[in-house]
Amino acid sequence: MQVNKDSLQELVTTLFQKAGFEYEQAHTLAAHLVLANLRGVDSHGVSRVKTYIERVRSGMLNIGKEYEIERDLPSSCLMNGKNHMGILLATDAIQLAVKKAQATGIGMVGIKRSTHCGMLADYVSYAAKHDCVAIAVTNAPPSMAPWGGKDAFFGTNPFAYGMPVANAEPIVFDMATSVVARGKIRLARKNSQSIPLGWAVSKDGQPTEDPAIALDGGTVLPVGGPKGYGLAFFVEVLSALMTGASFGPHLGSLYEKEEQDVGQFFLVYKADLFVELDEFKRRIAQMAKEVKANPRADGVEEIFLPGEREDKEKAKRLKEGIPLSEAVVSELEEVAAYYGVAMDRNLLKM
Repeated sequence: MQVNKDSLQELVTTLFQKAGFEYEQAHTLAAHLVLANLRGVDSHGVSRVKTYIERVRSGMLNIGKEYEIERDLPSSCLMNGKNHMGILLATDAIQLAVKKAQATGIGMVGIKRSTHCGMLADYVSYAAKHDCVAIAVTNAPPSMAPWGGKDAFFGTNPFAYGMPVANAEPIVFDMATSVVARGKIRLARKNSQSIPLGWAVSKDGQPTEDPAIALDGGTVLPVGGPKGYGLAFFVEVLSALMTGASFGPHLGSLYEKEEQDVGQFFLVYKADLFVELDEFKRRIAQMAKEVKANPRADGVEEIFLPGEREDKEKAKRLKEGIPLSEAVVSELEEVAAYYGVAMDRNLLKM
């Protein structure tokens, strides 16, 4: 089913309002999730609505408590998220990091006692649009064994960066340090689809194409083998050990009735720390142009910049609509029915 971006965002905003969030909070959550769908990152899109709202309904998410700022310095601070919605915490954190960077040159914000914060690309893009370079990381519940190990210890531990470019949208890169985000495996199970070999192994360490087997005690694999493991290790240090959040197997699950205590870390610095802003942005644009002009290998139609595929997918989905599976649409209908919200599929269609 191809759905209209604005109609979908309005519906999801309403559902979060019904769950108890204020309008601005609900709008921020909806905009973030719909943006993930627009960029083709469906595992972090509106398929998360039911899970998030179930945590609210079960009392496992404190939507009424404000976070606290701890260890506040001119260039850095620590946020105690108090088990609030991770997307809202991370949104405030990147805005605060940008303000500190604009004032001092560099801004660093860490978060403890957070929850799943969605798609990191959204946050680094915000910083880039404010003429800053940004790095964002978050840890996640255990789903990946250390290289050479058998039991899950690290999460998918994503890493993202963003930077401004002259006369163009920011360059934004967002990746899991595992071969694939575990949410994509969950979405495959939800949609009754198989997964490619090389994404995950069973609890016995055997390669599998069955998402249910991968999720039932199995583990995802690190991208690049030991290199991905090394990156995941450092993400854990920045997001959890530096902030005081839980690490590795000590994190709570998004799908169980327990506090998660996820950690996040944002590093932002002004793009003109060393050269003039216009020169920096021009040189990024020049490098991007030269990269794309590089002679292509056989069978390659286009060389993409980091994040360019997602930008193209966003343009396509804005025009043609966001594809939602029957399983995801049914979940939205289930949540809407619980709150007595009328949901007409025809009004969602392009």
